[in-house]
Amino acid sequence: MIAPLTVVWDFDPVLFSIGSFDIRYYGLMWVLAILGGMFYFDNACKREGLSSRVSESIFLYGTFATILGARLGHCLFYEPDYFLTHPWAIITDFRNGGMASHGAAIGLLIGLWLFSRKNKLPYIWSLDRIMLPVAIGGAIVRLGNLFNSEIVGGVTDAAWGFKFLRLYPGVPVDQVPVQHPTQIYEAICYVITFVILCWLYYGRDLGRRRPGVMFGVGLLGIFVTRFLIEFIKLDQEAFEAGWWLNMGQILSIPFILLGIYMIYRGLHRPAVVLQPTHSAVHTSGESSKKHKRRMK
Repeated sequence: MIAPLTVVWDFDPVLFSIGSFDIRYYGLMWVLAILGGMFYFDNACKREGLSSRVSESIFLYGTFATILGARLGHCLFYEPDYFLTHPWAIITDFRNGGMASHGAAIGLLIGLWLFSRKNKLPYIWSLDRIMLPVAIGGAIVRLGNLFNSEIVGGVTDAAWGFKFLRLYPGVPVDQVPVQHPTQIYEAICYVITFVILCWLYYGRDLGRRRPGVMFGVGLLGIFVTRFLIEFIKLDQEAFEAGWWLNMGQILSIPFILLGIYMIYRGLHRPAVVLQPTHSAVHTSGESSKKHKRRMK
């Protein structure tokens, strides 16, 4: 018998098709995450008096680095044997899925370093500001996983469990197991992380006063969540069977340690007002004058 609140999930992941080419909700979620990220990063740039060309360049350095890192991360972390022997499949099999959040994080770190050099910004400045887009973007992408009925949890007797019918084709509904909707769990935790980061940035101005703290809080909010929820997820790959910690947890540990270090470092150093260099700010208008006065 289905529990009263159990959700019978049979969502079609395809938004529409053009011939044999499918446009999926998962891809739409990625687009929304990127656009949302650009909005919040642009807002931070305007708030701190930076030139519009700075926020425009984040699309090139941030978006492409994230997507490339996510794809390569999946290929190298989860299916290395196949993709190392079929390297062309990294591109040709892209439509079949395969994106890793840890790879996206590594790619974004590299992209932000290049972005910071290009715009003559302190690297830690970019890392702090990008955490707002990353947190809300992560929540949106997890909804894409829900639409795909993927990255699901183990069997549960919780009333809010889901029956992912598409994972059990041909099986009667009453025989489909009730499983944890871990995509929703992660999305909720990422939204909470986003709210905390908004409070730190807009309410406490920690982005400028305590460089590195926002970056550290964001890392902990995202990767501690990932580490803990992995305990109730099903293994994504067969080789993880029998591991005490799965691949997602192992890859999360360095980010968690880095987050702790960045928070400690930011809170135990004298408070500062970290400002971009003159070359990154507006060079005309009242906004430029106000920013130059702040930098004195």
